[in-house]
Amino acid sequence: MKRLILLLVAVLAFIGQPALAGPTFPKLTGRVVDDAHLLDAQQAQALDARLAALEAQSGHQLVVVTLPSLQGYDIADYGYQLGRTWGIGGKANNDGVLLIVAPTEHRVRIEVGYGLEGILTDALSSVIINTQITPKFKQGDFAGGIDAGVDALAQQLQLPPEQAQQRAAQLAARQQKQANEPQFDFGTVVFLVIFFFFFVLCVASWLSKIVLRLP
Repeated sequence: MKRLILLLVAVLAFIGQPALAGPTFPKLTGRVVDDAHLLDAQQAQALDARLAALEAQSGHQLVVVTLPSLQGYDIADYGYQLGRTWGIGGKANNDGVLLIVAPTEHRVRIEVGYGLEGILTDALSSVIINTQITPKFKQGDFAGGIDAGVDALAQQLQLPPEQAQQRAAQLAARQQKQANEPQFDFGTVVFLVIFFFFFVLCVASWLSKIVLRLP
């Protein structure tokens, strides 16, 4: 009976091992890890050179990684674990940045080490993704979208720290103000116009009946 219990435990551990193992990560082979094959050799080489120049000028590491699959994980969870595994930016400052592209799941993320969170805020990262990267991706231009994202990130990383923090804070405040303002999309406006039109018609019809009943 004891051997049977041990065998059962071993079998259950073997079955559960893939679920407990966590995601697998690509090897950090350079500043551009293009496992989804979105870039040709010339594009990858040119991008690597730009990232090397950015690191030399700003002291911050920016790595671009494209993934064939997120392996069922949310990109935020995967990106956090990938950043910890690779150790981008060094242990002392933790000031590395990952631009993660997962084309199969249509997901993009900018993973930022806590040393740069005041400079590359969630609000700024969202703006870069939505205005610089995603529009080109929708056109099928993955290389152009990655280049545009790197340009926007480099612009922020090359600013003096105080100026970069001020810019990020202003953007966050502007987004918060816009979020607090009433939002009316085209469908809402059309609905309100139609509702108002029928309301006026009903009131006019009601008034006409009253007028007709008067002696």
